[in-house]
Amino acid sequence: MKISIITLFPKVFDPILNTSIIKRAQQKGKMTFELINLRDFGQGAHQVVDDRPYGGGAGMILRADILAKVLLSIKGSSTGKKTILMSAAGKPYKQITAQAFSRLDHLIIICGHYEGVDQRFIDKYVDEEISIGDYVLTGGEIPAMIIADSVTRLIPGVLKKSEAVENESFTSGLLEYPQYTRPEEFENKKVPKILLTGHHAEIDKWRKERSIEKTKKIRPDLITQTD
Repeated sequence: MKISIITLFPKVFDPILNTSIIKRAQQKGKMTFELINLRDFGQGAHQVVDDRPYGGGAGMILRADILAKVLLSIKGSSTGKKTILMSAAGKPYKQITAQAFSRLDHLIIICGHYEGVDQRFIDKYVDEEISIGDYVLTGGEIPAMIIADSVTRLIPGVLKKSEAVENESFTSGLLEYPQYTRPEEFENKKVPKILLTGHHAEIDKWRKERSIEKTKKIRPDLITQTD
């Protein structure tokens, strides 16, 4: 899979793309990342990429013509491709969306900035606007990193054990059950006895019950969605 990221600050991605699972995914040939500096396509000596909004208002708007020029320069297959814009006005990002993105051949991520992007560009070139939460950041770089990380780990062969993806939070619509490891006793609290029995069917039942219990307590909205 290939992920192309259009950004004003490509250098901030270096630590993320060259660390841990994302780095190993590239070494295995499972992922390819392309960082494109929006400023390289700017106009004039100062490589301008934005302008004042028509109708007045604070801030600046990323220009449609500049973004279109960048997008059209990206090489790749026209099939299995999707272009998304990181935007506070986008739909909430969820695990099911990450799963859908992981099945693509090519994902293009545009990092929004300033007061937004010219709507004409969005209407013609953007397939989806995505938000990582109901708050505003200074730019789309951190959200783009989240997309890259969450998608990469879902690519078959990236993680050593497929069940690491299959059994985690949100995959089943619930939060993951509590986990325990050594030591068996910690500050007078012991590991639940059921986990020490070796009875896998009973352990699975216990984990499902704890998963529902935890979800009801922390994220009751997820229970409503799965009803």
